[in-house]
Amino acid sequence: MGMTITEKILAVHADLEEVAPGQIINARVDVALGNDITAPLAILAFREMGGAQVFDRDKVILVPDHFTPNKDIQSAEQCRLMREFAQEQDLTYYLEVGRMGIEHALLPEMGLVGPGYLVIGADSHTCTYGALGAFATGVGSTDLAAAMATGEIWLRVPETIKFVYAGRRQPWVGGKDLILYTIGTVGVDGALYKAMEFTGEAIDTLEMSGRLTMANMAIEAGGKNGVFPPDEITLEYIRGRIDTGYTLYHSDEDASYAEIKEFDCSTIEPQVACPPSPAHVQGARELNGIAIDQVVIGSCTNGRLDDLRIAAEIIRGKKVAPYVRLIVIPATQEIYLQALREGLLEIFVEAGGAVSTPTCGPCLGGHMGVLGAGEVAIATTNRNFVGRMGHPTSKVYLSNPAVAAASAIKGKIVHPEEVVDKSTTTS
Repeated sequence: MGMTITEKILAVHADLEEVAPGQIINARVDVALGNDITAPLAILAFREMGGAQVFDRDKVILVPDHFTPNKDIQSAEQCRLMREFAQEQDLTYYLEVGRMGIEHALLPEMGLVGPGYLVIGADSHTCTYGALGAFATGVGSTDLAAAMATGEIWLRVPETIKFVYAGRRQPWVGGKDLILYTIGTVGVDGALYKAMEFTGEAIDTLEMSGRLTMANMAIEAGGKNGVFPPDEITLEYIRGRIDTGYTLYHSDEDASYAEIKEFDCSTIEPQVACPPSPAHVQGARELNGIAIDQVVIGSCTNGRLDDLRIAAEIIRGKKVAPYVRLIVIPATQEIYLQALREGLLEIFVEAGGAVSTPTCGPCLGGHMGVLGAGEVAIATTNRNFVGRMGHPTSKVYLSNPAVAAASAIKGKIVHPEEVVDKSTTTS
């Protein structure tokens, strides 16, 4: 019996000829990642287990991105602990404010993750890197501590669900819409502890930013990981970022899948996830008229340059609706600089928006856009649970950058066509 991409990567990293779903393995990790919320706990556990030196100073990566720049004394102390540990261990990649970015946008951009890698991170959205053909998954801080010390992680090999996206995407529909539609179909536990393998005609033409968005939200369907078969789009993305040391894996024709789900993308319009769940999905047209107080364009899901270009295209020459806040957060310093050079940031500011340095910020109700009682936001982030972005009575709707930008102009949730009539796609 053949193996899936996920099974092949896990087999190689466990030094086995083959693996099967349900099998418990001990696997070597290529990257162990922590942030300013999870790494301090991992560092304490590392010390409690007697750890003296990390297994590889090049493979343990720490990124302060959640509550940074430090929003209060507690967050400053968290980052101080991280920084001192990185200095003590002489880590190659401690990525400080001013040189960092939101971790799941930053690592691919820097070429620190690539096809065939096994990546673990103490953050649930570590699954983002599956867009490059890697096995990437989130773990707890204690598991991160063990991996930092030993370079290994124990895993149960997941079953794989194959998602086939046929047909041509409609205007303004991209990766965010495909994954929201998928989550709306299968539910938040529809892929519980399973690999989500994304394939099909619509995927073949999906740009890397859209793939990163889809893999990022595999966890919102309960997935252990999300993964894309590497292709020319993958190779073009990593060119100049990773020269050697990666491997392109593809599923065998006779690989076994737990399920195969097929979608006709020609029928999918821009999607919006309604509170309080990423699975409560409706078409943007169906929600037309819901008034909003805040719009957030950014996060590890949709803070990439493609996302900012799409939002700026819609907002150019217009003004944000009265009494509405528009917050734009480029995901990395490189994205910030390029958006600055292209005049995108000027478009947002002239429209009445605020532009932030890279940070997770409002996505988890941290800072830079916390919601008050009863306030409503539409965001390009990945979660909209009760209290996710602030007060328990606030509400968050999730969308692609085009819907978010159009809604900022209108002051209510709208389809992008209500602001600009142009055929394009979004991520």
